[in-house]
Amino acid sequence: MFNLKTLTKKEALEKGTKWWNPGKAKQWHDDGIDLVIGKREGYYFYDMDGKQLMDVHLNGGTYNLGHRNPEIIQTLIEAMKEFDVGNHHFPSAARAQFAEDLAKVTPPNLKYSIFSSSGGDAIDVAIKCARYVTKRKKIISIKNGFHGHSGLAVALGNARYSKLFLSEGEPGEYVHVPFNDLDAMEQAISRGDAAAVVIETIPATYGFPIPKDGYLAAVKELCERFGTLYVADEVQTGLMRTGKMWGIEHYGVQPDILVTSKGLSGGIYPVSATIVNEEAGQWMLEDASAHISTFGGAELGCIVGMKVLEMTNSEKVRENVAFISKYLREGLDTIKDSQSNFFSEIRQKGVVMGLVFNHPEGAKYVMQSLYRHGVWAIYSMLDPRVLQFKPGILCDKTFCDELLTRVETGISEAAKKVELHVN
Repeated sequence: MFNLKTLTKKEALEKGTKWWNPGKAKQWHDDGIDLVIGKREGYYFYDMDGKQLMDVHLNGGTYNLGHRNPEIIQTLIEAMKEFDVGNHHFPSAARAQFAEDLAKVTPPNLKYSIFSSSGGDAIDVAIKCARYVTKRKKIISIKNGFHGHSGLAVALGNARYSKLFLSEGEPGEYVHVPFNDLDAMEQAISRGDAAAVVIETIPATYGFPIPKDGYLAAVKELCERFGTLYVADEVQTGLMRTGKMWGIEHYGVQPDILVTSKGLSGGIYPVSATIVNEEAGQWMLEDASAHISTFGGAELGCIVGMKVLEMTNSEKVRENVAFISKYLREGLDTIKDSQSNFFSEIRQKGVVMGLVFNHPEGAKYVMQSLYRHGVWAIYSMLDPRVLQFKPGILCDKTFCDELLTRVETGISEAAKKVELHVN
């Protein structure tokens, strides 16, 4: 067996460019990032050359509970003594229990869990369920949103992700409206021909703009009035990241379908879920094999997911998220005040944060500077003014203090570099 430990960072970069994804390798090189991740633990990981980085990107929340969380790993080890992926054709104790656990922690109108192995796949399932219920094809989503790269989900997002592959759908099949523009949403829904509205509760790739007061509730009311399903994409805002189990809880909305992924895996075993109301799940009584997935609801993934829910949905974790959200916000406000000509806004709901800079690519400069100072955060791909800043839900005060020190230094350095370029 090939020993990965014998591969050098230089060889990994060369092989990645030659055999993996030459364009992405070039993109990171052009952005000044030469990262190849080696050792990882908790909210830190290390470059293959040994450089330590504090992780506040978390791969979109995948490492919500930290890298290689020992409780999650032990759960998987114990499960592997008896279980494997399982067989998707048959009932399973693991899938049944996990589905019940999800029903207990999601809004009370939701019932069935349909399992996949990624967020995009789970969004595909949501679209299929909505089309089944309504017998309509049109799907409404947000301009500059993102819901995954899979077959149906890719058309919901920015054309950057769908046009290259001729995946935009037929004319009128996918409609995109500006976020927080209720008039535009009403115009799209009121035609009465939409199967669903799919919205990230706080759109991540767009830089975490916060919903205006009453906006999401008004969208849900429009959906109910015109027979359209409301799909809450909670892939990045779920699992206590906003201070509640699901971000949508802050806005008084009970969605018809809720999608969760990333952190549900514990960063250890891929699993995602589309939790639907009874009506949206009726297709399973008509043709239970109309949608199947070999790895959807893999039994090992379900067991890991149950442990994630147990660890996440506790008062202690809820209190910790409240503490670190407030503590980091106070520190970031101080930094923003000292760099007010450059650091202009903090968008926040719990540990979901977008740091906005007043340069068209300000967050790229900040990302590069933070990387040099041992912090990994990434700019928003659809708005490079905004840095996605996403600490984990188990962070402690010591971590936050060190993080704020490094962030202050990094932002100060980036501000000076931008000023030099502008002048």
